[in-house]
Amino acid sequence: MSIFPTILLIANILLFISKISSARDTITQSQSLLDGSTLISKGEVFELGFFNPGNSNNRYVGIWYKNIPVRRVVWVANRDNPIKDNSSKLIISQDRFLALVNKNQSLLWSTNTTTKVSNPIVQLLDNGNLVFKNDGEEKFLWKSFDYPCDTILPEMKVGWDKKRGIDWRLTAWKNWDDPSSGEFISAMILTPNPESFMWKGLRKLYRTGPWTGPRTTGIIGLTQNPLYNYDFLSNEDEVYYMFTLKNSSIISIIVFNQTISLRQRLVWIPESKIWSVYQTLPQDNCDIYNVCGANGHCVLDASPICQCLDGFKPKSPQQWNATDWSQGCMRNGNWSCGVKNKDGFKKIVGMKLPDTTHSWIDEKMTLDDCKARCLKNCSCSAYSNLDSTGAGSGCSIWFGDLVDLRVIQSGNDLYIRVDASDTGGKNGHTKTIILAISITISLVLVILLAFTYIYITKAKRKEKMEKITRLEDKDEDTHEDFELPIFDQVTILKATNNFSFNNKLGEGGFGPVYKGILLDGQEIAVKRLSKSSGQGLKEFKNEVILCAKLQHRNLVKVVGCCIEGDEKMLIYEYMSNNSLDSVLFDPIQSKLLDWSARFNILFGIARGLLYLHQDSRLRIIHRDLKVSNILLDNEMNPKISDFGLARMCGDDQIQGRTNRIVGT
Repeated sequence: MSIFPTILLIANILLFISKISSARDTITQSQSLLDGSTLISKGEVFELGFFNPGNSNNRYVGIWYKNIPVRRVVWVANRDNPIKDNSSKLIISQDRFLALVNKNQSLLWSTNTTTKVSNPIVQLLDNGNLVFKNDGEEKFLWKSFDYPCDTILPEMKVGWDKKRGIDWRLTAWKNWDDPSSGEFISAMILTPNPESFMWKGLRKLYRTGPWTGPRTTGIIGLTQNPLYNYDFLSNEDEVYYMFTLKNSSIISIIVFNQTISLRQRLVWIPESKIWSVYQTLPQDNCDIYNVCGANGHCVLDASPICQCLDGFKPKSPQQWNATDWSQGCMRNGNWSCGVKNKDGFKKIVGMKLPDTTHSWIDEKMTLDDCKARCLKNCSCSAYSNLDSTGAGSGCSIWFGDLVDLRVIQSGNDLYIRVDASDTGGKNGHTKTIILAISITISLVLVILLAFTYIYITKAKRKEKMEKITRLEDKDEDTHEDFELPIFDQVTILKATNNFSFNNKLGEGGFGPVYKGILLDGQEIAVKRLSKSSGQGLKEFKNEVILCAKLQHRNLVKVVGCCIEGDEKMLIYEYMSNNSLDSVLFDPIQSKLLDWSARFNILFGIARGLLYLHQDSRLRIIHRDLKVSNILLDNEMNPKISDFGLARMCGDDQIQGRTNRIVGT
């Protein structure tokens, strides 16, 4: 009689033990995952559960390696919405999506999937991917790999799913106690030849360089390593890179660490039970984004490390000699586009290819055709093979300044456009002869040229002053003295490379705006009044006079103007971050514009308006204030621009009437 109860007790104990030992890797619609319970992948590689980061009392749902005693969380579900107690649970809701709810059934986080399925499950895979799918099917309706946090796992794609519009970017934890989204970000930018960048807030820290076949030109040690392989794919549906481990027994991940602003590749060392740093990016001083400025390149074993490219010289020798290379380099002045024996290319071996923002590619073009294509366009500054494997194939072309260059062992051949005398060989041999002839001719003509220049300059200045006087005489309301410097048209044409399309910054109702560089290296923006513009002579004159009188740190500074023939141009200081609308409405830049930056921009605009309305010697109503007329300098300080439709009021005037519609 006593044997049967004993057998039943033993069976129950064995059943309980079997339930404990066979940990589940899925959640079904009839189940939930309570705080204190975990999911374990089938091969017991990864574990999902609730945790407290560091010394924080907040609770989060995360994924970590199960059998590594030093826990490193590789993914967090509710990173920006922490749980305050241990009463929450993961469920599959009636609407067929994975949800994190608290004891009041309030939604804390969800997968936001919309497709309804008959038998939904959530499963943790052995590669660390948490997936939502219909039981028995391989198609994933949602996966955690689409929403990475600060860690890249093997087989995880980093880049873009263009078909679904998903940006596989990485965002670091704020600190070890707080997994919420920080300001240290890595993402792939969809330029003509995509490449990855790292930012700290709005500041670019590092660029990988474009992929030229199976590798990128900018990462030291990417090839010939015992740990991992890289794969890169770019087609109409997706652009991504991912890594796979060569040995399945090795555990290696990539982590973005905001505390030290580094991307670190970590390897788990079982014997010493530590995560060892295998590689960091940026790796050295030459890895810092554009450390040598435009048209400069970084050579790590040189002194100083920044050198101008052959055929270029420092824009600001004084700053350059003081090891401030931010102004970069400019052409020596000998190069002439399309002129025989004045236009050529110099081959540089082992170069991290330039920033591809202003570039163009053709996958089928040969290198000779690429050279010919570059020669036809005066804005083309360099070319290279698109794919560097084998004998090389395809064509990459860069326009304008060459940015973020460095010499690197794994780099590519880059052909830089220079004066033919700087290319070496036959043309280089004639450099001394050409120079001697030039000096001889100069000595003969120098006196005549000097007197001619003085005579022409005086005549032109007299002519311009007469034109400005005529402009002022057309409006009897204005008799202010003209105080802006006057530029001749030749200077502006040289500065803007003959109003090259690649120098064009934008276009408004007045006409186009171009970026330019004056001979002294100063960067400018040139507003060119279009003949078909609805804003004509009155608006141009209005802006000229107002800008001569107004000076404030939140108003765009006008450098001068140019009036020759039918041409009427205003020359402004150059704003490197363009207009506010280009930041607000850009899907990437807008995410980097945090509340503090937005507040500072609003506050600066308000300061500028207060000056116009109350503190300036003229009371000014702008009448065309909009985000496209707010420009941002390199530190994101706002500056109000475009005073063509502005109106001057008397000191005691509090209202007025206009007889036409103005503004946007």
